[in-house]
Amino acid sequence: MMMMGQKPKNFKSTLKRLLGYLKPRRGQLIAVLFAAILSTVFAIIGPKIMGNAITELFEGAYAKFKGVPGAGIDFGRIGEILLLLAGLYVFSSIFSFIQQYIMSSVAQLTAYDLREDVNQKIEKLPLKYYDGRANGETLSRMTNDIDTISSTLQQSLTQFITSIVTIVGIIIMMLSISPLLTLISVVSLPVSVFAIRPILKRSQKHFADQQRTLGQLNGHIEEMFTGHQVVKAFGHEKKAGVEFDSVNDELYEAGSKAQFISGIIMPIMMFIGNISYVLISVVGGILVTNRAISIGDIQAFITYTRQFTQPITQTANIANIIQSTVAAAERVFELLDEEEEVKEETVAHLSRPEGEVAFEHVDFGYGENLLINDMNIHVKPGQTVAIVGPTGAGKTTLINLLMRFYELNGGQIKIDGIDTRSVPRSELRRSFGMVLQDTWLFKGTIRENIAYGKTGATEEEIMVASEMAHADHFIRTLPEGYDTVLNEEASNISQGQKQLITIARAILADPPIMILDEATSSVDTRTELLIQQAMNRLMEGRTSFVIAHRLSTIKDADLILVMDQGSVIEQGTHAELLRQNGFYADLYNSQFGEVAG
Repeated sequence: MMMMGQKPKNFKSTLKRLLGYLKPRRGQLIAVLFAAILSTVFAIIGPKIMGNAITELFEGAYAKFKGVPGAGIDFGRIGEILLLLAGLYVFSSIFSFIQQYIMSSVAQLTAYDLREDVNQKIEKLPLKYYDGRANGETLSRMTNDIDTISSTLQQSLTQFITSIVTIVGIIIMMLSISPLLTLISVVSLPVSVFAIRPILKRSQKHFADQQRTLGQLNGHIEEMFTGHQVVKAFGHEKKAGVEFDSVNDELYEAGSKAQFISGIIMPIMMFIGNISYVLISVVGGILVTNRAISIGDIQAFITYTRQFTQPITQTANIANIIQSTVAAAERVFELLDEEEEVKEETVAHLSRPEGEVAFEHVDFGYGENLLINDMNIHVKPGQTVAIVGPTGAGKTTLINLLMRFYELNGGQIKIDGIDTRSVPRSELRRSFGMVLQDTWLFKGTIRENIAYGKTGATEEEIMVASEMAHADHFIRTLPEGYDTVLNEEASNISQGQKQLITIARAILADPPIMILDEATSSVDTRTELLIQQAMNRLMEGRTSFVIAHRLSTIKDADLILVMDQGSVIEQGTHAELLRQNGFYADLYNSQFGEVAG
C-alpha cells in the first residue's frame, strides 16, 4: 500500500499550469488516448472470446456424452475462435506499444521544456536568492522534481487512462453476461473498503514514524561519516554507536509495525474476494443449470472479477502519485516565479575600462536596515586598494555591489565615470577577475580549468598564464601534466595548488580590475609566498581590490579602506593609518604588537 505523498498547496492552479506544458503536444496525447482505448478494449474482449471457446468445447463434449447423433467437438470452430483471440491480443500489444512509445516522447519533451525554463530562470535569479536557500534545494527542484513529473507522465498517466477504460469496459462486459453476478462482484468492493479502513489509519501513523526515523538515521549517518575524523579525535565512537542503535531500534519498531499492519490488508481483501468468487460460482452454477447463461460466460465472468480489483487499486495509487507530482510541479513553478534580477537599461558600454572606480553616496542593506550608509570611495586607475575590518564589517558586500550582484538602495557606483547600472551585467563582469578564498574548480583537466578564464585560449596563452602564476612547475610534475583530470572536489591536488590554478585562470582572462578575497588564508607559509608573488604579477598595471585579514600582506597597498559596521571609518596608506593611531593601528598592533613596538 502506498503512503500519502506531499500535498500541493494549490492543486487546481498548479495542475492547470502543468497541463499548459502539454498543450503543444495535444495531437500526440489524443493519439495516446485512442491507442490506450483500443489496446484496453482488445484486451477486455479476450476473456469473453475465450469463454465462447470453452462453451463450444463443453457443449460439443456434452452432446457427444448424451449420444446425440453426429455430435462432437468442433475443433475447426474452436481453432477460429482461438485465432481471433490471438489476433486481438496481438493488436492489443501493438497499440500498447504505440501508446508507450508516444507517451515516452511526450514525457521527455515536457521534462526537457521544464529544465530549459528552470535553467534560463536560474541565470536570471539574483545572488540573494542563492544566499537564502540551500544549493541542494534548488538542485532537487531541477532534477528530482522534474524527474517525478517525467516518470508520472510516462508511466502513471497512461496507466491511469488504461485503468479507467478497463474499469468501464469490464463493468460493461460483466453486465452483458449477468447483471446479478455483477451486483455480487461490485458489492464486495465497499465491504473490502469498510474492512481495511481502520487498518489503513493505523498503518499510516506507523509509516509516518518510519519516514521520520529514517530521516533521523540518514542525518546521523551523514554527520558521522562527514565528520568521522572529529568523532575519532574526541573519542566519541561509542556515543555515536549508541545514538545510531537508538534511532535504528526506533526505525525497526516503526517499520515492522507498519509492514505487519499493512501486510494484513492483502489477506483480508483476498478473503473477501474469495467469498465473492464462491458466491459467483454458486449462483453462476445455478444459472448454468437453468440455461440462463453458458459455462464459458461463467469462466469469463470470474476472469473479469479477478481483473476488476487491479485497475481500481491502480487508480487509487495513481491518484496519490498525481498528488505528489502536482506538489513537485508546484515546487518547480515556485522557482520559476521567483523574483528576477532588475532588468537592464543599457545606455552605455565598457569596452576596456582604465580602472577608475568611484562609490558616490552608496546606501545598501539586505533588508530594511542599511548595512552600508553614504559610502564614498575614489580609486584611481592601477591602484591597489586593500579592504580590512572585523568579520561582518561589509568587506565582501562592497565587492558584491561592485560586480552588481546586488542592487543599490541609493547612490551610484561608477567605473571610468560610467554608472554600472547603465552597463550590461555581462559586460561589467567581464571587466573583473576574481580570486577567492574558496577556490572553485570543475571536474576536468587542469588545462580546461585554466582555459575557463578565456574563450578560445591557445595552448601558448595557457602555458604563459601558468608560468606567471608559478603553477607551471607543479603541473608538469603531475603524471598527466596539464591533462591531469581533477575530480569533482579537486581533492587530488593541494589547496595551494588549487589557488595557483585559479590565479592562472584570472591572469589568462586579463581583466582590467582584479578582486582578491583572502586568497592566501588556508595555505602554508611557503605556498603563501608563491601565491603572493603570483598575485603581485596579476595586479601589475591593474586596479585591484584586496580583502585581507593578514595585514602584513597589504602594507604596500596604495589605499587601505578600514571598514566597520558597513562604513569606511578610515582610509589612507599603511604609514598614514598607523600615525592616526586609530582603528587600523589597533588591528595591526593586535596582530604584530611586538614587531610594531
